[in-house]
Amino acid sequence: MTHPFLKKLNEKVLVFDGALGTNLQTLNLTSQDFGGKDGCNEYLVITKPDAIRSVHESFLKAGCDVIETDTFGSNRIVLAEYGLEDRVLELNEKAARLAKELAHKYSTPDHPRFVMGSVGPGTKLPSLGHIGFQELKDSYKEQYKGLMAGGVDGLLIETCQDLLQTKIAIIAAVEYFKEVGRRLPLMAQVTLEPTGTMLLGTDIQAVIATLEMFPVDVIGMNCATGPAEMAEHVRMLCESSIKHISVLPNAGLPENVGGVAHYHLTPKELADFHERFVKEFGVSIVGGCCGTTPEHLKAVVDRVGKCVPKKRTPKHEPACASLYGISAYTQKPAPLLVGEQTNANGSKKFKQLLEREDYDAIVGVAREAVKEGAHLVDLCVAYVGRDEKKDMVEAISRFNQQVPVPVMIDSTEYSVIEEALKHVAGKPVINSINLEDGGERLRKICPMAKTYG
Repeated sequence: MTHPFLKKLNEKVLVFDGALGTNLQTLNLTSQDFGGKDGCNEYLVITKPDAIRSVHESFLKAGCDVIETDTFGSNRIVLAEYGLEDRVLELNEKAARLAKELAHKYSTPDHPRFVMGSVGPGTKLPSLGHIGFQELKDSYKEQYKGLMAGGVDGLLIETCQDLLQTKIAIIAAVEYFKEVGRRLPLMAQVTLEPTGTMLLGTDIQAVIATLEMFPVDVIGMNCATGPAEMAEHVRMLCESSIKHISVLPNAGLPENVGGVAHYHLTPKELADFHERFVKEFGVSIVGGCCGTTPEHLKAVVDRVGKCVPKKRTPKHEPACASLYGISAYTQKPAPLLVGEQTNANGSKKFKQLLEREDYDAIVGVAREAVKEGAHLVDLCVAYVGRDEKKDMVEAISRFNQQVPVPVMIDSTEYSVIEEALKHVAGKPVINSINLEDGGERLRKICPMAKTYG
């Protein structure tokens, strides 16, 4: 059965709420209101729930279809900074129940209201080695458990700054859905800086190529900039992605005034942009991020709240991706070139570098292959007497940051392939699957490829 949120999404544009954080700031909350955990908005569901209710209710009164839970930083890693790491389940469940109560209060048969569980990026970037795959995945699953116990209608993985972090959050959600036997709508929103890329340099094409491989229902953008700066990226999303598209911009670029961020985009201007996104580009979900007020969202609701998005005919381009960009499988001019210089089975120089554990030089070999025209690099570190899994992880972790083209994972060991997939920031290629063993390799690697995108 189609979830009511997705059913409604297929009927009309959905309007999400605006900023929680900047609207809380207008309440002039004290250290006592935060229970001594100053700056931890997520703790307010315990210490000052009426503050959260007032913000949620202001957006529901404005006519928004969806409100987001006060759980942006409610994972174990972030909460540990406040000594609250053992209250993850409690905070997420309370925040979800509080939002659901209000959504139920304002719902009518003609205008149902929904609650999305807000899941922020955290404070550690796996592509930079700040945190490992398993620890980050476990922290997300714990948060999802609390949100789903509180009754959210879906999960919103938002404000993503690192493509690998985004992938891990999605993998954790899909895994948790399987464990509990219940799937919710799933959204993933990245943040593009004023430079036009994610924080670590990822362009929008790499985002599309990577995230399209996962069972997410919506791909979108939020935060960092206003709608003007997002416009061309939104256009590309709508022209290239087969998923529903969401756009939740700030109220313009923030300006520092006396040490405080000010946002100058007016409600009318936000509504103007969203009308264009919906009617010209085919965006399915609109809303606001930092600096957007109930007045902003009321203007958006009045303008597009009953609109049906323009029908899109996206042109999907099959491609693999690095942390930074894509390599299309169909090259013009052909063919797709794979650099084999980083293959221990074919390069004596590469073997010697592995033996010396000179990973900086190994990266140099890969970069040289790119200079020579390789569209992706084949990475094989199988070498008798060495720990292949360790070498693969060491190399991949460096390739993520320093090699601009995608990687082809080359190994005969299933555990090595899976470990590599846990560390690749973009969308890799696996080399290779054959039927020489009667299909065992096919049966083991295909599900692995599906799981890790």
